[in-house]
Amino acid sequence: MSAIGAFIIGAAHADEGAPAASAAAHAQGQGVYPPWQHGANNDSPARGLSFTEPDADNLADFHGDPIHPSLVLYVGGNYFFAMAPLVQAFEARYPQYKGHVYWETIPPGLLVKQIENGGTVTVGNMTWTVPADVYLAGLKAVQKQIDTGLLQAPAQPYVTNTLTIMVRAGNPAHITGLADLGRPEVRLAMPNPEFEGIARQIKASLEHAGGDALFNDVYGTKVADGSTVLTHIHHRQTPLWIMQGKAQAGVTWQSEAMFQEQAGHPISHVDIPAADNTTAIYAGAVTAHAPHAEAARRWLGFIRSPAGLAIFERYGFKPYQAKAG
Repeated sequence: MSAIGAFIIGAAHADEGAPAASAAAHAQGQGVYPPWQHGANNDSPARGLSFTEPDADNLADFHGDPIHPSLVLYVGGNYFFAMAPLVQAFEARYPQYKGHVYWETIPPGLLVKQIENGGTVTVGNMTWTVPADVYLAGLKAVQKQIDTGLLQAPAQPYVTNTLTIMVRAGNPAHITGLADLGRPEVRLAMPNPEFEGIARQIKASLEHAGGDALFNDVYGTKVADGSTVLTHIHHRQTPLWIMQGKAQAGVTWQSEAMFQEQAGHPISHVDIPAADNTTAIYAGAVTAHAPHAEAARRWLGFIRSPAGLAIFERYGFKPYQAKAG
């Protein structure tokens, strides 16, 4: 079976066939659940009944009050941790939006599907509709949706990011680089390309480091035997599974590992050399039928301002610099 074929099978059976964690690892993982920011990413000041059972009722990637928003942001989830400080700083500049910013941080491909469905989403037994004002993802993904007519030109880039290997603190699996991810005994959590654009950059980096053989090991052979499990929301599942002992490593964005380390979670990372690494450019655009177009333009201006960029830089992002010529 090809690695791409294994991708698709893995999407349908992402939780099947994973090696069972040891009893000790399972016990160690009890109580480790998202959300990990204790409500910091909720823009609604009036929350009413607070009822969240983290391992059962979990809406960690949906933030704020969807009923009367003044700005709706669909954000690729790999900087969910930066959104609360970004929104707070945005509201300090534009107080009229305080308490009325709603945002989602699920993978970019799923956000596109939600846009195509008029902003309607179902999680568990709840269905709600919140049409997006701004879509934020990789530059190529944004440009693609401009070309299809879902978004308005121009695509506006703002920061860049690079890959790293996320591991448990202390690196008990002794991962030293991408080549080690092909070892049969190493359990991996890896992004699914059907939903998560990061998989394209990971593919390029694996091929740089070990050619087609390494890529096919990680995303073909190991998916088939269950030692690679494909995620649906890697920015939540990869660190969670590593902390619970279900996985020993996974490739993520550098910023995600930095956040977990800054939060004090038992997570570390292994740097990927520049020669094998891949740089992503993040961009945003106003949606074609944005209900709050002025607010959308203000958001895109703010995240490219010195105040917005300073928040991104806390987590290792770098300001986008257009190439001369």
